[in-house]
Amino acid sequence: MISIENLVKDYGETRALNSISIKIPRGQVIGLLGPNGAGKSTTLRILTGYIKPTSGQIKVKGLDVTEHSTEVKKMIGYLPESAPLYTEMLVWDYLNYIADLRGIKKPYKTERIKELAGLCGISEVMHRPVRSLSKGYKQRVGLAQALMDDPEILVLDEPTSGLDPNQIAEIRSIIREIGKEKTVIFSTHILSEAEAVCSRVVIINKGSIAADGSTEMLRTGGKTEQRIQLLLKGGSEDKIRKLFRAAEGLEILELADNKDGLLVIIGSENDKREDIYRMIKQTDLIMLEMNLQRQTLENIFRELTREAV
Repeated sequence: MISIENLVKDYGETRALNSISIKIPRGQVIGLLGPNGAGKSTTLRILTGYIKPTSGQIKVKGLDVTEHSTEVKKMIGYLPESAPLYTEMLVWDYLNYIADLRGIKKPYKTERIKELAGLCGISEVMHRPVRSLSKGYKQRVGLAQALMDDPEILVLDEPTSGLDPNQIAEIRSIIREIGKEKTVIFSTHILSEAEAVCSRVVIINKGSIAADGSTEMLRTGGKTEQRIQLLLKGGSEDKIRKLFRAAEGLEILELADNKDGLLVIIGSENDKREDIYRMIKQTDLIMLEMNLQRQTLENIFRELTREAV
């Protein structure tokens, strides 16, 4: 549905995007994840026709965004990081105004506004001035305006920026509901948000794609090995180091004192808990705990964007 090919964007001598390519099929919820300044917002602004690329192209359903800007914009609902709201208007009046701009006619207009009010959870504030709303409610109103003419694609730039945990959870819930029927693309630097909402994550670092896949694929395909955590009692650091130094395929990554013994983090190419159990059993060490530390998106993100931190 969306094809991004060799996209480059320069701001003077600064290269914000360095020849990125992404294909996004219909019905996917995709998160652009990366540190501040990675190029996420620039990509979304080019996709929505807000700015032009230096080179490369984006096509939506075969239409070039630059050459067919008007047609493409009709397919896209866009919520930038700062929601474009008229704060002196009542919420109902604002959405009614947006419906008029989008060419939505009566009687469907009233029905559509009520439908979006229910979907976005703003029914109770429809007759309040926009300025009186919390930031969370303002984001919901922004979502409603982006969805007004029922676009096929929803583009959200940092949709939960500045919200409290409860508001973030509410916006995520709305995005998941919308994602059942539409293609949703949103940028974020919040790792838990990408894991909670996205079916696919593209990690961007310094204008280039550092990783692309489902969160599960990124975990299993990351560079970091399996990490096995042990809590051992009854031995010295030297004894434990000597034991694991002689074991093939196992490496001590961390070794530290713990109130109950020694905390040991072992690295291996695969899950070797059974081997470790048998090895410890043959010694006089007491194993109080052993667990496999799952690779997290946070670890992968830090590994892939370490130079940007």
